[in-house]
Amino acid sequence: MWGSVVVSILFWGLANQICTVKEAKKYYPLFGLGANVALIFSGQYVKIVSELRDNLPADVDPWGFSLKLLMGGIIASGAVLVSCYTYIQRSVMTDPNCVDPNKEKASKVKTKLTMKESAQFLMNSTYIRDLALLVICYGMSINIVEVTWKAKLKAQFPDPNSYSAFMGNFSSATGTVTLVMMLLGRKIFEKFGWGVAASVTPVILGITGIIFFSLILIPGMWTPVTALLGTTPLMLAVLVGAVQNIMSKSSKYSLFDPCKEMAYIPLDAESRTKGKAAVDVIGNPLGKSGGSFIQQGLIFSLGSLAVSTPYLGAILGVIVLVWLYAARSLDKQFQVLNKEQAA
Repeated sequence: MWGSVVVSILFWGLANQICTVKEAKKYYPLFGLGANVALIFSGQYVKIVSELRDNLPADVDPWGFSLKLLMGGIIASGAVLVSCYTYIQRSVMTDPNCVDPNKEKASKVKTKLTMKESAQFLMNSTYIRDLALLVICYGMSINIVEVTWKAKLKAQFPDPNSYSAFMGNFSSATGTVTLVMMLLGRKIFEKFGWGVAASVTPVILGITGIIFFSLILIPGMWTPVTALLGTTPLMLAVLVGAVQNIMSKSSKYSLFDPCKEMAYIPLDAESRTKGKAAVDVIGNPLGKSGGSFIQQGLIFSLGSLAVSTPYLGAILGVIVLVWLYAARSLDKQFQVLNKEQAA
């Protein structure tokens, strides 16, 4: 709910209201810098909390102790968040030098679409349909990848504390790589444009997906590598899966999200509002749940996640191809609208 409602709808909705395409190309890749600095520290905070509960007396509930520390961190960061938002509303949104009053007033017109109306709007607009495909393909592919990876991760780290410590390091690594990708994102937008930036995430998912699923399905092919590194195929699959998730998430935060939100800007006010509502109503839920439905169907029909893995790899490949097609189609339409708006 946090990622879908607070980040996707509220934050990016505010950003789209007050930024132009030119400003978005410059600043959207940087908007996540603060969030990912926090991700680095929050990952280490989770790791420290996991280590603290290892040394507690026998009569103290380890999980209850760590839960209090984790919730305390959430409350503290939430207080800072509310304070920052209050300042923006009182001091920035009311300043005509920062926000055009006419544009801000027009953005307050609310559009509510039902599920049926959202589906009709998607079918009637090629632009919004391609945009929805980007969201759906990302949600489905990352769901398929994460479930398979976490199944291997739990097999490698059955102890909850070891699992939690690994995930803490994983979060910190994701934040660090994302910071680098955020800085590179501006250069990619400036040098190669929207189309290349939108294609980076599916290309990364496709390449790393091939390596990850080959480690699971054909572990013998990687025997020389595991022997050289002194590890097991399972551990190597866990590490490759971690790299895949880190790279895909970092490219999402630094390139995919800015590209997706930037695509709304050249639209007129009505299309922008209805388009975002349609994508939020149809695209986000279908993307997040579509991968789960696919996996559940395969598990019920084939008996287990392990037996379903080859099919999941093939389905992931198809999703990535559809994703790249939608990004290419949307890029052509985006360039036309952007030129019209500039004119």
